[in-house]
Amino acid sequence: MARILLVNPPHPSIGSRIPPRTLGEHLPPLGLLSIGGPLIDDGHDVRLLDFELDNPTPQEIARRVADTETEIMMIGHSGSTSAHPLICDLTRRVRALCPDIQIIYGGVFPTYHHRDILRHVPQIDVIVRGEGEETARRLMAALERGGRLGDIPGLAYRGDGDPVATPPAPMIHNLDDYRVGWELADLTRYSYWGQRRAVVMQFSRGCPHLCTYCGQRGFWSKWRHRDPKAFAAEIAWLYRTHGVDVINLADENPTSSRKGWIAFLEAMIAESVPVTIIGSTRAGDIVRDADILPLYHRAGIRRFLLGMETMDAKTLGQIKKGSTIPIDREAIKLLRENRIISMVGCVFGFEEETDADYWRALKQIISYDPDHIQAVYVTPHRWTPFFRDATDRTVVQPDIAKWDYKHQVLATRHMSPWRVMAWVKFIEAIAQGRPRAIWRLLLAPDPEVRAGIRWYYRHGRLVWPYEIWNFLFKDRTRRTGPTVARFWGAPQDHEENALAREKVANARLTSRAVSTAAVAEQARSVAS
Repeated sequence: MARILLVNPPHPSIGSRIPPRTLGEHLPPLGLLSIGGPLIDDGHDVRLLDFELDNPTPQEIARRVADTETEIMMIGHSGSTSAHPLICDLTRRVRALCPDIQIIYGGVFPTYHHRDILRHVPQIDVIVRGEGEETARRLMAALERGGRLGDIPGLAYRGDGDPVATPPAPMIHNLDDYRVGWELADLTRYSYWGQRRAVVMQFSRGCPHLCTYCGQRGFWSKWRHRDPKAFAAEIAWLYRTHGVDVINLADENPTSSRKGWIAFLEAMIAESVPVTIIGSTRAGDIVRDADILPLYHRAGIRRFLLGMETMDAKTLGQIKKGSTIPIDREAIKLLRENRIISMVGCVFGFEEETDADYWRALKQIISYDPDHIQAVYVTPHRWTPFFRDATDRTVVQPDIAKWDYKHQVLATRHMSPWRVMAWVKFIEAIAQGRPRAIWRLLLAPDPEVRAGIRWYYRHGRLVWPYEIWNFLFKDRTRRTGPTVARFWGAPQDHEENALAREKVANARLTSRAVSTAAVAEQARSVAS
């Protein structure tokens, strides 16, 4: 039995995380809990230290890790790229205090940058690439018995001083084979959506769509979903046992299978628990489901982020978004009719924008009439197809701790960084301050909708000035810098799929799975 410490580092550089800390709201680290559950079931002594809760210094983190006298530390963070500098710093301090500790690193960024990390970050011993539940189990068994790491798919480590990568790990086809280790977290300390007890969960992994800029699509390699009844039952158990009444879905696209999604909605209605579910999906799925949107509301769905990315039809085609402006507008209308809050995700920086482009984007956003907008900046990842489109663009933010979508990282040929910032903040202010938005803030007839809108505005009034202050005094944005290719290196999109893609027919079933016939039908649905 190994003593294993799971470490979730603080990540204060993400502007949108400052207000939750101010308002006392945090969400538990689902990725680490997902690793912890299988390790506990294998008999290991597993603990979690979540430093998001109190935000200590790296030196204090290292001291607290050393005090646990653990043998193995596993570390990762959902803000994968931007968390990397902090993880390098604190693991270096941990190694200085604990020379014999094994340090294992996982997440999206280390999955793809394992060669660079193993060459330049000597304190990292092993990197888990791709999904970690089964890989972590096999790794722990090998470390206990002195087994060969080269026999375990999904790892990267040093062999004779040089980086070595094993073949990609097999994809987990049946997500119900592995449980989340909820017992590792004190769920009374986590809250969201107005300081209500909350957790992050996944109904599905992956996305079947081909958006060229997405850094998650290839990490999961294929879209799959959990058994709808088992997932609904787990939500109901969290509510009845731990008082959790807000579920934040971490899925890229939970509604991809209409059949599977309807089964989940019906299972949630049958559980009859008063939970609030928020998440992200595609506008096309909302329009597709126009006839069943009342089921969404009855099941507890209260807000969906619609990743519309850009209001320019030509750019939508170039990035292979697979959506259109009329569909996007119709989705927002349908959500409002069914008392579900709409949030529109707007990504700036795909093209060399001008003042006219920003003015047109503002008019288009207002015409959509969303309840909220979420403005972010395009961020090229080396393993995505979009990276090739951006290789010759200039990097204006050399600190990768700021590569978190909330900071500008690419130059725009026709506009300086301060001017881009001014436009984006202006668009946010007008969109959130227009009369219709203020009317809903003050007088929306549905009390749950009104409460959700007000919660978002409470956050916005802190995020908006904080991001401006950061830009003016802390971000060190440059007008000139290296190209993207020089900053990150060669494109890596040929390695985009992090997991081996096996046939669904070979997937292992467990007693918690639905019947064989139902699984076969689900597999056909996923494959299509």
